[in-house]
Amino acid sequence: MQALELIIFAGLAGVVLYQLYAVLGRRVGRQPEDQAAADQESAPSASRAPERPQDEGAAVAAATLTGVAAVKARDPGFDAGHFLYGAKQAYEMIVRAFAEGDRAQLRNLLSPQMMDGFEAAITEREREERTERVEFLHPPRADLEKAEVASGDVARLTVRFLAEFRSRSKGPEGEAVDDRRTAELWTFERPLKVRDPNWTLVHVAAAEA
Repeated sequence: MQALELIIFAGLAGVVLYQLYAVLGRRVGRQPEDQAAADQESAPSASRAPERPQDEGAAVAAATLTGVAAVKARDPGFDAGHFLYGAKQAYEMIVRAFAEGDRAQLRNLLSPQMMDGFEAAITEREREERTERVEFLHPPRADLEKAEVASGDVARLTVRFLAEFRSRSKGPEGEAVDDRRTAELWTFERPLKVRDPNWTLVHVAAAEA
């Protein structure tokens, strides 16, 4: 089941046009040029080891034990560290797909409300004849902020992402390269009464760095 979650993550309402650009491209904290050496020491390894990047104890440090226990009570196979590893894969794929205007991939990863917002942003960018590509400078950091089971046995997990990426954009005025650092809260949901292990992104918000 855990392997299946990773595969589906790779294959994964209120967010308006301005918020999408503001959240996905918002600079927070010190930029890479401000303290390159310190960032290098604190950044996670670029290599993707097969083992989980963080143990479950660290993964749930910011989440209430009650929330995690509630999810596990309804899904004994749930593992927070494994979930966060898959969430990081999903984060990178969604950000890249948004930048590239890959609607087909986004539709598999987002709730209908989220897809509407992303679709509006992509359409506006195309109307302005702009293109964009994103390269991650380091693997993003993911921490579980909140875990709960909502009414109807729907698991809802909020993940705090810290990421650095390079945006290469092209428009009528020419090309530009921009290094960005972002802090975001992404909320994923999954019905626990069904066997489908797919988690869907239902909300994105800016976070403190």
